[in-house]
Amino acid sequence: MAFDLAERRYIKETGLEARISRIVEPVANDLGFALVRVKITPENGCTLQIMAEDENGRFTITDCETLSKDLSPILDVEDPIDREYHLEVSSPGIDRPLVRKRDYERFIGHEAKVELADMINGRKRFRGEIGPVDDEGVIIILPDTPGGTDPNHKLAFADIAEAKLVMTDKLMDMARADQELHPIDDDETETVENADADNDDNPSEEKN
Repeated sequence: MAFDLAERRYIKETGLEARISRIVEPVANDLGFALVRVKITPENGCTLQIMAEDENGRFTITDCETLSKDLSPILDVEDPIDREYHLEVSSPGIDRPLVRKRDYERFIGHEAKVELADMINGRKRFRGEIGPVDDEGVIIILPDTPGGTDPNHKLAFADIAEAKLVMTDKLMDMARADQELHPIDDDETETVENADADNDDNPSEEKN
């Protein structure tokens, strides 16, 4: 399937995360990478996690360093976070987030956990096999459903807040096969952290 850098992402982000996504995405796209996810966590005080990938769904340590190097000066100028933070750039990983239609298509038959933004028919969380995908959404096939009930649940992409793959033997086998097809030269350490902060006299104004 074609690798469309501009393909819409379906993921719930806070207002600040969405703002940072708008800063990060064009920088990643200019380098030929697709943004996967932006997330702010309280780890190490405050950590800005940025996941990206190449056309094969991978992201080497060199890719991480390249994106981090291009992002740092832009984030310094835009100054989206008003306190000291760690910048962490990484690959999606094996049990990766599912954020685009192509992600669901690629992993049909694999197990996923999906959380909706709002409860629908009394349910918000689903865990099951990824089934058929169309332009509107994906079918999640639930295991061990009671007799007489339909195990297939159609979830609209627009309703999905967060989704990720579940680590299984089948997924590991796929990852090993992918490694053979697209080998990389480094040690699979696909995370780069940057904790460079401005140390001025006012701790509340320390930034990355």
